[in-house]
Amino acid sequence: MIVSRFAPSPNGSLHLGHAYAAIVAHDLVRERGGRFLLRIEDIDGERSRPELADEFRADLEWLGLEWEEVPAQSTRLASYEATARELLHRGLLYPCTCTRADIQAAEPRFGPEGAIYPGTCKGRLLDPEKPAALRLDVDRAMAEVGEIFWEDELAGLIMADPRPFGDVVLVRKDAPASYHLAMTLDDAADGVTLVTRGQDLFALTHVHRVLQALLDLPVPDWHHHPILVDDTGQKLAKRRGSPSLADRRLAGEDGRELADALRAEEFPTGISLVST
Repeated sequence: MIVSRFAPSPNGSLHLGHAYAAIVAHDLVRERGGRFLLRIEDIDGERSRPELADEFRADLEWLGLEWEEVPAQSTRLASYEATARELLHRGLLYPCTCTRADIQAAEPRFGPEGAIYPGTCKGRLLDPEKPAALRLDVDRAMAEVGEIFWEDELAGLIMADPRPFGDVVLVRKDAPASYHLAMTLDDAADGVTLVTRGQDLFALTHVHRVLQALLDLPVPDWHHHPILVDDTGQKLAKRRGSPSLADRRLAGEDGRELADALRAEEFPTGISLVST
C-alpha cells in the first residue's frame, strides 16, 4: 500500500504553498488506495508553537482532506539520539563548534544550500563539556555505501551524490536532530513509501538517500512537485508573510472550493506554479 505524508513545522501558519503540497500528497495516495499521514515536525526549539498544530488540523479539514495522524517529532527524541550515537561510534559523525561567521571567514565554496562547510573540525573528538553540532563525514559515508540510487516519479532514476552539500549537520547545537536526520528516521518509522514534497527540496534527497543506506532503512520513492511562487518569483513562505490559510478560513472562504481551484491550477493573482 502506498503511504505518503504532509509534515508541517508549527513555527508559523500554513499558507497556499502548504495547501498545494498537502493536496498533491493527499490526492496521489487516495487515487491509488493508499494512506495519507499528518506528522507534526515540532523540534525546532523555541520557534515551535504547540497551538499551531490544532490550527493545521483545522486548515486541512477545511480543505476537505482526510488523514491519519502519526506521533509528532517531539515524541521521538530517543530514536534520534540513539541513531546519532550509533553513527558517532562508527566514525561517521564528528563534533563541530564552528559558527556561521567562522565558516564565512574560511572563504568556503558554495553549493546547492549555500556555503559548504570547509571541514575545520573534521577529526575532532567529542568533548561533553563543549556544546557542538554533529556533522556527517560525507566522504567516509560515501566510501561505506558505494554507488546507490533513488527514484523520483517525475525525474526518474537518480544516482545519489551528497558531496556538493559537504559535511551536513545531523545534530544541531540547539535541537536534538537536523531536518535530514529526523525526517529520514520518521519516514522509515511511519512506513512512508512515497515522499511527496516540493522541487525546492529535490537536491536534499541525495543526503537522505545516503542516510537510508547507512542505517539500512527502507527506501521509498519520491515525488517532487512544482511549487507556488509569488509575483517576485520567490516561493511562498511563512517568513515573508504569505497570507495564511487560517485567515482565509476565519474570513469565511470556502476551503473545498479553494482546494478544487488549486487542483485545477487556478491561483490567486500574483501566484503561479513553477518547476525549479
